[in-house]
Amino acid sequence: MFDRENDLPAWDRDHFFHPSTPAGQHARGETPARRIVGGEGVHIVDSTGKRSLDAFGGLYCVNVGYGRTEIAEAMADQARDLAYYHAYAGHGTEASITLARMIIERAPKTMSRVYFGLSGSDANETNIKLVWYYNNILGRPEKKKIISRWRGYHGSGIMTGSLTGLHLFHTNFDLPRAPILHTDAPYYFHRDDLSLTEDQFSARCAQRLEEMILAEGPDTIAAFWAEPVLGTGGIVPPPAGYWPAIQAVLTKYDILLVADEVVTGFGRLGSMFGSDHYGMTPDLITIAKGLTSAYAPLSGSIVSDKIWQVIVEGADRLGPMGHGWTYSAHPVCAAAGVANLKLIDDLGLVENAGTVGAYLREGLQDALSSHPHVGDIRGEGMLAAVELVADRDSRRFYDPADKIGPRIASAMLDRGVIARAMPQGDILGFAPPLCLTRAEADIITGVTAAAVKAVLG
Repeated sequence: MFDRENDLPAWDRDHFFHPSTPAGQHARGETPARRIVGGEGVHIVDSTGKRSLDAFGGLYCVNVGYGRTEIAEAMADQARDLAYYHAYAGHGTEASITLARMIIERAPKTMSRVYFGLSGSDANETNIKLVWYYNNILGRPEKKKIISRWRGYHGSGIMTGSLTGLHLFHTNFDLPRAPILHTDAPYYFHRDDLSLTEDQFSARCAQRLEEMILAEGPDTIAAFWAEPVLGTGGIVPPPAGYWPAIQAVLTKYDILLVADEVVTGFGRLGSMFGSDHYGMTPDLITIAKGLTSAYAPLSGSIVSDKIWQVIVEGADRLGPMGHGWTYSAHPVCAAAGVANLKLIDDLGLVENAGTVGAYLREGLQDALSSHPHVGDIRGEGMLAAVELVADRDSRRFYDPADKIGPRIASAMLDRGVIARAMPQGDILGFAPPLCLTRAEADIITGVTAAAVKAVLG
């Protein structure tokens, strides 16, 4: 006889291989395991009945909030009519065709087509192949190196993990692999020279990028890969002048710009896309999380007209591109995407992300800016971060072994709010659903302040 309360925890320990989890400790039952059973709005509920305000939106992805029956019903209707058919050889469904049009209507004006996948990692993998294909069709087989940034996050595959600039995702995986290079992160708080203004620091980042391009040879550099706002690397908005300075270098040396908008796409910054928010002109855009608000796995590579015309040339000359996924444009996932984007529009969530996100950051500033161990409070739209330091005046950081960030995140969870302890630093990350209210923002602020005080005094 099935005993839910005892069998499920045992099956979890004995059979479930969890990502980003200390495997041995979990299997031995030495670390807490939490089974989530429900959610509504910005809250989730676990199997003990505990209700928590999810101030990280799952993994920056539940943009419309939990419990949206409109999306569930759209998925169920699609599954009843047609659960699956592939997108190869020109096949489509009403949901996939409609969603592609909806994305292009919302994307930067230079974008032309959407190729669908299932995760941000596979969409970045697609974009790597498109960059290489593009240069091969143009007769530039040597122009293949890709520059990304330290502290950037672009996935967990072989090539996408190489694009990622976080050591956690490289250690013991023989990553990064060629032809991936890494340049400086636009992390103003971590600048070596404290005398630099933001504009001067941005100019320094652009100068260092150009020096790398010249050292490697401009004819060998294919693309520059970047999130509009660094996500997993610390939730770091670009400093003033950064994107104009970087794009000037890319244009000078005919290097493609790939904007990884897995986190920032579909409203997270208070704009539909981060590229428009910062005046970027990408050649390819990677999308995922906010596309369906994680109600179903779906990603996309948005292709500019510039890239599309070369793809057409290649197909006319060589035949169909040899690239595809079985589940590309899966109709049930596409139906979730259509319903999700309609909800984002109908509920005014892009505007809400801008206004309530700003309110949340103001609240964090008011509550924490005078604390001697709070070094930086930053963010954009419905993204925010609080970075803790051992000494604010000297900008001395804690020893990672002290686990200050995880301890504060744990204290917050005890008080009913989920924040994320970001990797490679003592940083509390916030990315609530875009439907967050001011009252809920106040709860996040109050709990954060209480947890910081409990751990650090």
